Amino acid sequence: MTLSVWSSLAGFWHSLWPILVAVVLFGLLVIFHEFGHFFFAKLFKVRVNEFSVGFGPALWKRQKGQTLYALRVIPFGGYCAMEGEDDASDDPGAFPKQPVWRRMIILAAGAFNNLVLGLVLVGLMLAVQGQFYTTTVAGFAKDAKSEASGLAVGDRIVSVDGRRVYCSSDLSYMLMASEDDTLTMEVRRNGELLTLGAVQFDMQTVEGRRVIAADFGIAAANMSIRHPLTFLKCTFLESASVARVVWMSLLDLIGGRFGLNDMMGPVGMVSSVSETVSEAVSGSAGGVGLDYLFYLMGMLTINLGVLNLLPLPALDGGRLVFLAIEAVCRKPVPARYEGLVHGIGLVLLFGLILIITGNDILRLIRG
Repeated sequence: MTLSVWSSLAGFWHSLWPILVAVVLFGLLVIFHEFGHFFFAKLFKVRVNEFSVGFGPALWKRQKGQTLYALRVIPFGGYCAMEGEDDASDDPGAFPKQPVWRRMIILAAGAFNNLVLGLVLVGLMLAVQGQFYTTTVAGFAKDAKSEASGLAVGDRIVSVDGRRVYCSSDLSYMLMASEDDTLTMEVRRNGELLTLGAVQFDMQTVEGRRVIAADFGIAAANMSIRHPLTFLKCTFLESASVARVVWMSLLDLIGGRFGLNDMMGPVGMVSSVSETVSEAVSGSAGGVGLDYLFYLMGMLTINLGVLNLLPLPALDGGRLVFLAIEAVCRKPVPARYEGLVHGIGLVLLFGLILIITGNDILRLIRG
């Protein structure tokens, strides 16, 4: 084999391996989610017919007891198929035969697992990083408009345009989401709460959107796992901020502040994670480290947990709504009506995923 062929193969592998790692990492998030359903289903003696990672034809499968375990071709998803979920069943271990509270726990367990995993990953990020970024202004760029319009070193930013700020993630999102170059900020200065009604910024274009160019830096507080209470407080605060940003971004999407092009699907997520993996492992100058990889994965799993709890058809949250109705009315919603609602929701969900995936692919092609 010639040197040029070896060089081509090496180049191909160099491009491929981060994608494979990203697919595996993304698959682990799905496994962790589905394992939440699986664990509590088994705990409550519910019959699990299949535990699958991925969709489509099986690459590997094995029957163990009542459950078929499978690894399938399309890695973006998975499922824990319980007896009686889709068809009527007289099996005492069928899912619908269980008390409402047990079914609610089983359905919520997947999202709960994702949120717990997100907490762990954010904690790992902070442990590697060794510091927690605050909302206190540490300094300004030369000729900063925000400084000229009233913001000062030492100000702790409390809110932006009426939205409360708890940590740097909140602040970053609010600056990124703003369509205006002038913001109203509440700050705490020397113990006093002040309202700055017109803090101005320059704007820049990022991926076709006009966004604020932040011209100030924020202070970082040193922290360590050797101080467990501080470490746990910062971990919970940062994780809660990520979950809150998910809700705020959804509200902004509904409100028209963001469009379809601002959304990212499975292909975009894998691309982002693979790029991060490559930079973290290579340690290239100007690249990212393991702390950012932990943060990105934590953000993705928290996103997965929060989105699954939304009260929408076909999602765990939508199914929880029907169980809540059953708990209040003392009788279940007729299966044909619930099935129809979830069926329509599933079609719409897959349609949205296809559209977003198409946008992800177009972004990759455009570079």
